[in-house]
Amino acid sequence: MTDFRIEKDSLGEVRVPAGAYYGAQTQRAVENFPVSGMKPWPAFVWSMATIKLAAAKVNRDLGLLDAKMAEAIIQAAQEVIDGKWQAHFVVDPFQAGAGTSHNMNVNEVIANRANEILGFPLDSKEKKPVNPNDHVNMAQSTNDTIPTAIRLGVLWRLNELIDTLQHFVDVVSAKAKEWDDVVKTGRTHLQDAVPVRVGQEVGAWAKAIERGIEKLKFAAEGLRRLGIGGTAAGTGLNAHPEYHARMVTTLSELTGLTLYPSDNLFESMQSMQDAVFFSGAMRTLAQDFTRIANDVRLLSSGPTTGLAEMTCPPVQPGSSIMPGKVNPVLAEMLNQAMFHIMGNDHAVTLCAQAGQLELNVMMPMIAHNLNEMMQVMIGAVRAFTDKCMVGLVLNKEQATAWLARNPILVTALNPIIGYNNGAAVAKKSLAEGKSVKEVVLEMGLMSAEELDKALDVYAMTQGGIHAGGGGGG
Repeated sequence: MTDFRIEKDSLGEVRVPAGAYYGAQTQRAVENFPVSGMKPWPAFVWSMATIKLAAAKVNRDLGLLDAKMAEAIIQAAQEVIDGKWQAHFVVDPFQAGAGTSHNMNVNEVIANRANEILGFPLDSKEKKPVNPNDHVNMAQSTNDTIPTAIRLGVLWRLNELIDTLQHFVDVVSAKAKEWDDVVKTGRTHLQDAVPVRVGQEVGAWAKAIERGIEKLKFAAEGLRRLGIGGTAAGTGLNAHPEYHARMVTTLSELTGLTLYPSDNLFESMQSMQDAVFFSGAMRTLAQDFTRIANDVRLLSSGPTTGLAEMTCPPVQPGSSIMPGKVNPVLAEMLNQAMFHIMGNDHAVTLCAQAGQLELNVMMPMIAHNLNEMMQVMIGAVRAFTDKCMVGLVLNKEQATAWLARNPILVTALNPIIGYNNGAAVAKKSLAEGKSVKEVVLEMGLMSAEELDKALDVYAMTQGGIHAGGGGGG
């Protein structure tokens, strides 16, 4: 026995690994594009196989595809959907424009497996009944299946992504509630500012991601419009007039997703704006997670020479040379992951704007980057939440100690002593290492009783005027 078999396509004969379910066109792509060593994300394989299964059902019901052949294609496609043949999807994401190689990889795997189901093994010398182009790809083109697969692949993991983000919101909201009675010094420009409660500061992290989830859901709605049935250029050439509507209905039934027919098949093939909009929502989340991770790193800096208001769980040694060093590694990981997502988003944008006339040939990278963004977001946020935020510890004594030394507490006295006097108090407090209260009493600006009432730090975090009436200087 040889370790290869001979397959044919329109260009001639090709040697294909003997046990591979893919065929000649896939093998050519493997040889032509040895670029990154990466393989298609499971979501991209799942979504394409789901389209093939739906098409077999629809074309059978329309009387265009033999029932026995359709059943074999449906069974083979379902096996791919179930992940059984993932190893046979081998085309590098950097491939032929529009995704023809990926489409044919799916067509060939399903066709060869369907033929096997019908009694024609891979090495059969007989003419095989199921053809990857004529039957598996019936009423389809790469040009309408790939943009449809991009949409389905994102929607497939949408709930998983949202659940991961919501888990972060829930964990951080619980921390905010737990720490809401602790008043600390606020910081603006990385300089001392008026007091805030830890619950207010941390609760804002949760609210930012909650808002990001809202944007993500809104952006996903555009992906529910499917242009399947446009075939090569949006005209629907070689597809039954009922094919488009039936495909959307069948895909909805198969996936459990809410899907809609496109109201303009030409737009659905020319424009990738829905993908860009969703990518942008991911980028928005990524930049907020970056900011939050940086706040965690700042607040946990130290432990003896930094802010040290919080302590991250010690999950691994932090240095190969400095014994006992522990670093905020989960926050550092989150930064890197979010930077990667932002880079993916930029690539999606560039690819989307590179579309020309009736088609965008950069769709393979749009698909790959969107799937990668979701994978990285899910993995990174889940790890950061469970391994860092759940075990994040507030160092209450340190937080309140910084507040006691904060000269900006004088801001609350502005309504009584005025801004200029307040600036003088702050300057003297810093220069002499005295508290605001001590300096104000020395300068005779207020009585001790007035000061005690005005310098209620918890009351300062509730807004309003707490130092009596008067101008502000």
